Amino acid sequence: MDYELSGSAQVTSLEELVGGWRSERPDLVLHDAGGPAECLVRSGELVVFPDELPRVVDRIGRWIDRVDEAAGLGVVRVRLRPAERGQCVRIARDHGCAPNNVHVGSPIMIGTARPVPVGAEPPRPPRHERWDVTAAVLDTGLDPHPWFAGRRWFFEWGHSPEVLDADGRAGQDRQAGHGTFVAGVLLQHAPGVVVRHHRVLSSLGLTDDVTVATGLRRLRAQAAEHGERLHVVVLTAGCHTAGDECPPLLRSEISAFPDVAVVAAAGNGGTSRPHWPAALPDVLAVGADASFSNRGPWVDAVAPGVDVVSSHVRLRPGRGAPEGTETREYGFARWSGTSFAAPRVAARVACLVRDGRTPREAAAVAAEEFSPARSS
Repeated sequence: MDYELSGSAQVTSLEELVGGWRSERPDLVLHDAGGPAECLVRSGELVVFPDELPRVVDRIGRWIDRVDEAAGLGVVRVRLRPAERGQCVRIARDHGCAPNNVHVGSPIMIGTARPVPVGAEPPRPPRHERWDVTAAVLDTGLDPHPWFAGRRWFFEWGHSPEVLDADGRAGQDRQAGHGTFVAGVLLQHAPGVVVRHHRVLSSLGLTDDVTVATGLRRLRAQAAEHGERLHVVVLTAGCHTAGDECPPLLRSEISAFPDVAVVAAAGNGGTSRPHWPAALPDVLAVGADASFSNRGPWVDAVAPGVDVVSSHVRLRPGRGAPEGTETREYGFARWSGTSFAAPRVAARVACLVRDGRTPREAAAVAAEEFSPARSS
């Protein structure tokens, strides 16, 4: 369902959302629904580092269906037999491994984008500049919106367009266009930053530990291949875990970015429970100026996140096209969530790097400038 968005927007429960998702994603398990350990995981998947695999197989071998290597990631996915798949969180806890946690896109719990009507005053397009500052956005993809398509960097690392309708139902998916929107926020406040985009988040607003970690590792590999330094990484999805500890795979992959400012959305659950990866000490966690935003001592910064206006893409019936076909329309939308506060702070980090700060120095300055204490 959609909500008229405001600072006090109603938050949809994860249980309600999962009920709607299961028709397309039956591999979801909601653990401890509504309870203090509530989390969403991939059914029957455990994530194990190779040196731990013999021990895990020895302890739970009778429940294992198969073992799959996550190509190039340095972990394996242990698949449980059907009878045990719904117990993957308990089995992981009892036997010293981790489930494959599902991450939810930041605004998914409070509504979808609202298009800015044709004829309304559009936002001013970002200036065409190119700085020696690179920011990576790991999200739903990036479409050739007029704000981006004419920039040289757009196709340099390949192209990951938005998937707008993956569920087969009429209309645009709930999270479709999210990456294009996030990149637009970033460019509005840092017009010369070079954006590298990777699709890790589905148009339904879902991803998981393995997918995010794979995206991070591929990002590092591509930067090395092209001889380019990364300065900022923006992550807008995240998860809670049963034990309120960061998934080991996420912690491992993010630690491989020691000289990069990793900026992550704090999430929209209106809770103080740590939201990963934002709550990691080395990550700049960004909340929004709204009651729906997650909060707590692990939130480092607060930025505007209500009715943000940015670039957007949506499906429209194609003129002159056969019935049932659709085309893409580029315009602008209003959207709320910590997803859109995070690129605002990331843009400030990019500006500070352009002015001579290191990424970590820039993140510290941005955290002070956007301190939650200043917004209260």
